[in-house]
Amino acid sequence: MIKKNDQENIEYLYKLILAIESEEECAALFDDLCTKKELASIAQRAVVAKMLSEKCVYSKIVEETGASTATISRVNRFLSFGSGGYDKLFEKVKMKD
Repeated sequence: MIKKNDQENIEYLYKLILAIESEEECAALFDDLCTKKELASIAQRAVVAKMLSEKCVYSKIVEETGASTATISRVNRFLSFGSGGYDKLFEKVKMKD
């Protein structure tokens, strides 16, 4: 269970993210918010999720992303049983390309 203060902090973070108007603003926020390692881990999970949604096999995902099979399995669980956030945003990004 998330504590009330933690939930308020999370909601504030969501508001910051929703206020982003450009890729430059996004990069600046995440550069200030995350360490390089944290940002790389988040980015890796996003790419793993994209590859899983495209039905790539684990061995190809490991080879291309360097992610462990444990990370790939964890991301796969969220794709299958999560809130649907990845899929919704993949569609939005695909429509912009």
